[in-house]
Amino acid sequence: MTTITANELKKKGVSIFDPILKENEEVVITIRGQNRYVVMDMDAYTHFRECELEAALLETKRDLTAGRYVSESVADHIRRITDEL
Repeated sequence: MTTITANELKKKGVSIFDPILKENEEVVITIRGQNRYVVMDMDAYTHFRECELEAALLETKRDLTAGRYVSESVADHIRRITDEL
């Protein structure tokens, strides 16, 4: 993973990302020595989001299989989540 500083980004602009992203999937931007942001190209981001959604779907299927769900009316649902706050 390649790291650039916020100052480098200020000086060179977003064009700094193109050559880096040809060699790496992501670029970390640091501010005062601390990792703060990650930049990736749109294809990598789309793949990342698809993986997140697949993981969420798998978790949901496991919850359903294990019986970890509530079947209730909309009004009951609103009441339950409001009471939990």
